[in-house]
Amino acid sequence: MKKQLKHIGIRELHAETGRLVSEAAGGQRIVVMRRGVPVAELRAFDANASAPVPDRSAWLAKFPQVPGDSGRFLEEDRR
Repeated sequence: MKKQLKHIGIRELHAETGRLVSEAAGGQRIVVMRRGVPVAELRAFDANASAPVPDRSAWLAKFPQVPGDSGRFLEEDRR
């Protein structure tokens, strides 16, 4: 059975953070509201759903190589 969303305000989040985190870890999805507008969702973390960090070495290789200290190069370029 799927649990319904629970809506809370910022004040309740601040006052009851520990209890709300425990509820979320137990499967409850909690929507945080600010002045009646949803601004965040608290839910259990699913380690299997996390995407791996992509390998960006091919993308970085497209940029020109700067000889020497790249920090100094940027510093000179800003003058």
